Amino acid sequence: MSDDSRPTPSGARTAAVIPAAGRGVRLGPGAPKALRTLNGTPMLIHAVRAMAASRAVSLVVVVAPPDGAAEVKTLLDAHALPERTDFLVVPGGESRQESVRIGLDALPPGIDIVLVHDAARPLVPVDTVDAVIEAVRDGAPAVVPALPLADTVKQVEPAGAPGEPEPVVATPERARLRAVQTPQGFDRDTLVCAHETVTENVTDDASMVEQLGLRVVVVPGHEEAFKVTRPLDLVLAEAVLARRRLNDGF
Repeated sequence: MSDDSRPTPSGARTAAVIPAAGRGVRLGPGAPKALRTLNGTPMLIHAVRAMAASRAVSLVVVVAPPDGAAEVKTLLDAHALPERTDFLVVPGGESRQESVRIGLDALPPGIDIVLVHDAARPLVPVDTVDAVIEAVRDGAPAVVPALPLADTVKQVEPAGAPGEPEPVVATPERARLRAVQTPQGFDRDTLVCAHETVTENVTDDASMVEQLGLRVVVVPGHEEAFKVTRPLDLVLAEAVLARRRLNDGF
């Protein structure tokens, strides 16, 4: 159960929506990506714990595969989660955008700030979560954590066939570019309006708010909030967890 008596600086209540309905084909055949294990625990559980680690988050909504809501609910019930936070599992849709909208529809009244977090980013530190929430509380309608790029980026003309050379058409100024992570944070009404209004050119939830003409701001992300997409990412995530156990008894 959630502890609604704990203080929140502005009185705003925060919920996190975790769309976890995808199959994760780039990790190969088998279980959906969110249910792959890190250190014996499904990535989804790590992601849920990462959201619930923030004392500002009173509710976490997990949007499960359409035919897997019961399985995900059983999974959450089987793992130790903070008692101060409420958890809800709802069946998702065919696309990430539809699943986020379903998660939004499941939120109760009284939630003012919504985080949208990738289940495939299981190791985001709580300080990053809190920084996103604080920026929304300070008045930003949409907030994204992001990192500067380590590599030079080239804009290319896509190849006609896989493996063919691609002509470079531009080299963007790296200092003005950021690699975006999650959780992305939003004023609830703003995000609901974006999902009701924007249907095309959707790359993430913040891009939908951009299309409304509203301000999106960036706060510092964290190198451990990387997205687990390929098998090598699983190796890196296991290494991060091993270091946390060694340093923090995690």
